[in-house]
Amino acid sequence: MRAVDDWVIDCDTHITEPGDVWTARLPARFQADAPRIVRDDYGFDSWIFGSSARIVPVGHTAVAGWPEPFPAAPRNMDEIPAAAHDATARLAYMDEIGVWACALYPNIGGFGSESFLSLPDPELKLACVRAYNDWLLDWIAPAPGRFIPVMAVPYWDVAATIAEIERCAPRGHKGILFTGEPQELGLPYLGDRHWDPLWAAASATGLPISFHIGSGDFTKEFALERLAAHGLGPTVSRSTVTLCLKNAAQVTDLLLSGVLPRFPGTKFVSVESGIGWVPFVLEGADYTFAYSNGARERPEYTMRPSEYFHRQVFACYLFEEHAVRTDLEAIGRENVLFETDYPHPVCLYGNVREKIAASLATRSDADASLLLWANAAKLYGVAKPDRPWAGAATHAPSP
Repeated sequence: MRAVDDWVIDCDTHITEPGDVWTARLPARFQADAPRIVRDDYGFDSWIFGSSARIVPVGHTAVAGWPEPFPAAPRNMDEIPAAAHDATARLAYMDEIGVWACALYPNIGGFGSESFLSLPDPELKLACVRAYNDWLLDWIAPAPGRFIPVMAVPYWDVAATIAEIERCAPRGHKGILFTGEPQELGLPYLGDRHWDPLWAAASATGLPISFHIGSGDFTKEFALERLAAHGLGPTVSRSTVTLCLKNAAQVTDLLLSGVLPRFPGTKFVSVESGIGWVPFVLEGADYTFAYSNGARERPEYTMRPSEYFHRQVFACYLFEEHAVRTDLEAIGRENVLFETDYPHPVCLYGNVREKIAASLATRSDADASLLLWANAAKLYGVAKPDRPWAGAATHAPSP
């Protein structure tokens, strides 16, 4: 059986969190400020997060399959597809499209856990992070081996972050959610020694660190002036592309920060960012680092920045075809992961197998096996499936 017709690992999906994630798990003293879902008089569900009343419409986290074009979305949890919030339904959907295992990222806590910063009490912030991580393990209970839970961390407190990593790693978490631009949240840059305990803990536990796009405040992408000048559809398109390019900048920062030479066992994943920018970033980093004689100030660099990328960094591709077909040698066959981003607005849905086949049309079965399975299985410790994919004969496109 060809690799494109077999089980795959999806390295970026999201769960639309049910309303009791925190209200059911926080102590009584925190209930007044616990994040919660509120339904308005028109039947719309929104999350209220923190004393600043950050409002997040529930429906926009799960638009896959919605019959009306975006920005139309389900009004509430009742209208959201079950696979977006229920593990058993998600497994059935995964069986349908041939995804054996999927990585799980949040919505409400933020793509870099930044929403917790809006909470008024340091103890509440930490309690919310711990409650989310506990809930995530509860959620995957129907089939733990088929899910890749990525833990949140209280990164505003490094000591608490290390304690949470050490608590969660042995319980089954497979990755660490962080931000690629902590300076945008008032915290030190990636290369600051402030973060060394985090990199060391990740290396010691074997958990890769995820930079998911949109890990800061991306609401400014939707400025009213831009919407008026360009329209909603073009603005959504622009934000999708520019958020990917922001991750390209974050990876560039990482490559030149000194973190990778100092912590050779720490792995990083650029999530939902695409891969087409990687060849330029690697070539640009190598050339400019040599031109500026960067090693004079950073003698820990015994290799080119691109070589550290190939040793320690991964990037996920979603809808791209060109980069997989033409640039895989420059990017690195062992540095690419596949994702669908289900159930978000730009996710692959109804076209998963078609996009897989199109992107890998010119690639060997060995390449497809790396991108769709082996790279992710090694990174996250995913065991081999216990059965063939039953949908291969009916869902996979012809060669």
